[in-house]
Amino acid sequence: MSLALPLVLLSAVLHLAPAGRAQEASSQKPAAEKPASSSAVDAEYILGPQDVIRIDVWKEPDISRTIPIRPDGKISLPLLNDVQAAGMTAMQLAAVLKEGLSKYINSPQVTVTLTEGNSRRVFLTGEVNRQGPIPLLPNMTVLQAVASGGGFTQFAKLKKIYVLRNENGKQVKHPFNYKEVVNGNLAEQNIPLQPGDVIVVP
Repeated sequence: MSLALPLVLLSAVLHLAPAGRAQEASSQKPAAEKPASSSAVDAEYILGPQDVIRIDVWKEPDISRTIPIRPDGKISLPLLNDVQAAGMTAMQLAAVLKEGLSKYINSPQVTVTLTEGNSRRVFLTGEVNRQGPIPLLPNMTVLQAVASGGGFTQFAKLKKIYVLRNENGKQVKHPFNYKEVVNGNLAEQNIPLQPGDVIVVP
């Protein structure tokens, strides 16, 4: 009887160990699923001029290449010549390329990957220490973009900053009162930026 009790305890430990590992694996599962949401966001990215993409055609090294999208929104590939790329997602462009190449290649397998997202930029100009293009980060606001300008000059009119945006073919001015926004007021003026927006600091 003295040996029976330790054997029973050992058996219980062995049966509990797999359950513990199962619980640990279960608790780690959500973390493993996070990259999927990130790839879903990437899949919605709309290609634009100056973006750099990687085109891979399986078993066709002469066609596969890394190329920039031209200012006219097109790319040039062997067999296909000029192809419109801007305005599509990477998956949509891959489908277009696959359809075009199928006239010359039997069942082509095409993948398109964004390597440099240069088309998603905004521009900061006027009385700031650093003028020029700014990479547009996800959910970037006017205040965040202005902060990347290295500060204002002594002549900056902080209450009269505005954002120029093309909307339906027309240029629209969105006011931004820096002093009020940094004080917690007029939050509605701190709008999320869109590609091509120009922030003017008079």
